[in-house]
Amino acid sequence: MIYIGSHISAAKGYEAMGKQALKLGANTFAFFTRNPRGGKAKEIDPVDVEKFLALAKEHDFGKLVTHAPYTMNACAAKEDIRRFARETLEDDLKRMEFTPGNYYNFHPGSHVGQGADVGIDLIAELLNEVLKPEQTTTVLLETMAGKGSEIGRNFQELQSILERVTLREKMGVCLDTCHIWDGGYDIVNDLEGVLAEFDQIIGLEHLKAIHMNDSMNSLGSHKDRHEKIGQGQIGLEAMERIINHPKLQGRPVILETPNDDEGWAKEIAMLRNLHK
Repeated sequence: MIYIGSHISAAKGYEAMGKQALKLGANTFAFFTRNPRGGKAKEIDPVDVEKFLALAKEHDFGKLVTHAPYTMNACAAKEDIRRFARETLEDDLKRMEFTPGNYYNFHPGSHVGQGADVGIDLIAELLNEVLKPEQTTTVLLETMAGKGSEIGRNFQELQSILERVTLREKMGVCLDTCHIWDGGYDIVNDLEGVLAEFDQIIGLEHLKAIHMNDSMNSLGSHKDRHEKIGQGQIGLEAMERIINHPKLQGRPVILETPNDDEGWAKEIAMLRNLHK
C-alpha cells in the first residue's frame, strides 16, 4: 500500500477535502490549518469532521500531513513573532484533535542573525511549552534547504531540536526531497548513504512523512525551488528509487509540486504505477 496525495484547499471543509482527494486518486492529503501567510483559522464543524472520518475509514486513508502557516517562525528574534508562533501552534494542536492520530508539519524557522544554537533552543523551548502528554497528534519538523538563516538545513540541526524536547514521542520528521537535495544530500547518486546518515543521526523510526518534490536547482544550491516530478534536477529515476525504497514504505507521501489538480492527478497516477 502506498499513501499518496497533494495539498488540498481547506476552504470547503474536511468532507470536501476528502472527496477532492479521491478525485485526484489520492488516499491521503495535506492542507494548511489556516491561510499559509497566517491569520485566523476557520471554525471547525464537528458534523463535517464526522463525515470526513467515515469517508477516510471507508477508503483506507493514510495519515494526513497538515501544514502550519509559513509565517510561523518559532525562533524569530522578535518576541511578538515568537508569540504568534506559540499561539498558532497551541491553537492548531487543539484543532488537530478533531481528527486524532495525524501529523502536523512545520518549518522549524529562521534564526535571523541570532545564530543556529539560539534558534534551536528557542524552537525546543516553544515545543516544550505547547506539547501535551494527552495529544494524539505527532508534530513533524521539516527538513529544510538551508536558505538564508533557516534552521533544519541538515540532520544534525533537527536532531539538536529533538533531543531538547521533553515529549520526544510526540515528535517526528518530514523529509522533503527538494529541500534535502538543495541542502546538499545526494539522493540521486547516494540514496542509501543519505538514509544511513539520517538513521545514524536521527533514526529512521522518526521519519514519519515525505514531501516528494523535484528541484529546479542543482545539488547543494540552498535555494528551495520545487519542480514537477521528473522534470527537475532530481529526476524520475531517483524518485522511483525513493518511492520503492524498503526503508521508506508505509509513510504518507505528499506532493508539493507546482501543479494544478489535473497535474497532481497525473503525478499521483504516475507514482502509483512506479510503486512496485
